[in-house]
Amino acid sequence: MNPLYRFLTISALFGYVIFFQACSTPATIPTTEAFSPGELFKADIEYLASDELEGRETGTEGELLAAAYISDRFEAIGLEPGGDMGTFYQKFEGNQLPHPHARPEEGETIEGVNVIGYIDHEAEYTVVIGAHYDHLGWGGHGSLHRGDSAIHPGADDNASGVAMILYLADRLKNAHTATNYLFIAFSGEEKGLWGSGYWTKNPTVVSSLDEISYMLNFDMVGRLNEDRNLMINGTGTSPIWERRLERANRANLNLEFSQSGIGGSDHTSYYLKEIPAIHFFTGLHDDYHRPADTPDKINYNGMLEIGSMAFNLIGELQGDGKLMFSETVQEESRSAPRYTVSLGILPDYMYSGGGLKLEGVTSDRPAEKAGLQRGDVITRLGDFKIETIYDYMEALGDFKSGDKAEIEYKRDGENHTATVQF
Repeated sequence: MNPLYRFLTISALFGYVIFFQACSTPATIPTTEAFSPGELFKADIEYLASDELEGRETGTEGELLAAAYISDRFEAIGLEPGGDMGTFYQKFEGNQLPHPHARPEEGETIEGVNVIGYIDHEAEYTVVIGAHYDHLGWGGHGSLHRGDSAIHPGADDNASGVAMILYLADRLKNAHTATNYLFIAFSGEEKGLWGSGYWTKNPTVVSSLDEISYMLNFDMVGRLNEDRNLMINGTGTSPIWERRLERANRANLNLEFSQSGIGGSDHTSYYLKEIPAIHFFTGLHDDYHRPADTPDKINYNGMLEIGSMAFNLIGELQGDGKLMFSETVQEESRSAPRYTVSLGILPDYMYSGGGLKLEGVTSDRPAEKAGLQRGDVITRLGDFKIETIYDYMEALGDFKSGDKAEIEYKRDGENHTATVQF
């Protein structure tokens, strides 16, 4: 679609006022006719994580540039519009609070847009395949960067996930035709799952959520490591997941399963509507939510392996109709105690060895001041034994600012203790 027409469409439909140059997308939209799958991954991620988009924060011109690019890619692949009023777009609003304890009326209204494409195979059920495309802009809330404001490009988080759903859209045009496919690039994920939460309350294309068989979520799938570890979160949301994932894993990736349907990404919105949903995730890294999350660090061959596995999984599920939903065992996370303090740590969500392993430690926060480092495994905080992240969350609810607590942790297999002050 002509970039000028796209600008006028978005502006008229959503009332956005932006500069003309903010609506232009690359002169040549990459296609499978001109690029190999690996080259497409690279082209998509390099554009979405470019400085031109300034970190794709929800409610900014960079978000609209990204939305225009994704809709152009959907159209080039041959998807039907799946948004409002015959477009690829679905507008939503979110309330951004200045701090966690602010009243709703103190918040700022932010407008965002989901980008939605559809493959109609005239089937009874539809599969949702999603990834968020927003990121942190120039930093601010959620950033782990310390120093001057800088663009957070978000190559892995989550240009990688967007590139993955584009790859699957192209492969599913004429394959696995027993199911319809709804591809959704969500915005507002970094603000609190705004876009996915809005869609599940205001679904497009389908007349009811009962028509959704299951949901696949791709968030941070660009850093497959040397051990070939791939975490699949949410496998407890249907009894069928783990068995079918193992069958689809023909590349022999090292799969790690987490059953809880509650997590920090968009599959959670679907789980809360009793839709089986899983999240593909290659793990956290030192560049998470920092300006160093750049395209040159993406494992493009690894993405091809993950994409092929996801395609195989969809094929494995073709004859199963609507997947059976099951509640997961860690439902306490829905009602986890509210807490007003933190250690300033980044958990390693792929660690399953008992305790809470640290992927990172934030500068000048309680954990760092107590001497904790990346790789340490917390086993006790105060009177609380820590075996999972949920134990850690429960423990935090027992403390307030100014409190001190003894912390036990392991480093290189040896036990250590320290005192932290919140």
